[in-house]
Amino acid sequence: MDVSKLPLNALRAFEASARLCSFTRAGLELRVSQTAVSHQVKTLEDVLQVSLFERLPRGVALTDEGLALLPVLTDAFRRMSEALSRFEDGNYREVLTVGAVATFATGWLLPRLAGFAKAHPQIDLRLKTNNNRADILADGLDCFLRFGDGAWHATNAEKLMDAPLSPICSPEAAPRLSEPADLVNEPLLRSYRIDEWAMWFQAASLPPPRARGWMFDSSLAMVEAVTQGAGVALVPTSMFSRQLSSGAIVQPFKTSVLTGSYWLTWLKSREETSAMRKFRQWMLETADG
Repeated sequence: MDVSKLPLNALRAFEASARLCSFTRAGLELRVSQTAVSHQVKTLEDVLQVSLFERLPRGVALTDEGLALLPVLTDAFRRMSEALSRFEDGNYREVLTVGAVATFATGWLLPRLAGFAKAHPQIDLRLKTNNNRADILADGLDCFLRFGDGAWHATNAEKLMDAPLSPICSPEAAPRLSEPADLVNEPLLRSYRIDEWAMWFQAASLPPPRARGWMFDSSLAMVEAVTQGAGVALVPTSMFSRQLSSGAIVQPFKTSVLTGSYWLTWLKSREETSAMRKFRQWMLETADG
């Protein structure tokens, strides 16, 4: 069927009626009468030559044809609304959806985002925080700030900064830790990358102790556990400079180990938009600074 021949008002009337299960409520949403909505729906049914609703004594119910059409129209109107909402005062606002490992988002990105907003006021940045295993495509991300070695399948990666790991502890535990060997007497909190502590002890020229301590999928939660006296954690200390400066946590030893870096990534199959390019340039310049 030639889509150009379909009446737009009738499509809107059907979508609202089907979503709200009521001609009356659809009329209130569209600011027209219930009779006008019913007439528009009947017009669409005549054009399509199918019944979209069953008219019942107490309302309406979708037919199989109506059920098939509803999600298509709902998605189409949602996308139209999102696109039109980007126009503001005669200017087009670009939408950029960025995913970020929560540790990097709170420890580095958020304190600097005001600078990006000032430099690029036409870009509507939407930030999603998650763990390091997010799916760029499934989560609808334009790009993803993540931790690792830069090798992700079908993904472009620009290195932003190294993130060496060092132990941190609570102020109460710090007096017990005069040398790295003292860590064998402490619970060692771990991330899902279970070899990190072994690598750190190797860097400190010590045999790794038997792992004992809680496991976390978030450095933020792990650091919170440290402040509550749950043990010692191995974290990227550059992401927790505020907590270290305030004395909420202590870095007892300077020994560190590099297990990965922070990267800006995006799918190779994804055409880089103007907003993505501007964000990438800003990230690289800011990270270098």
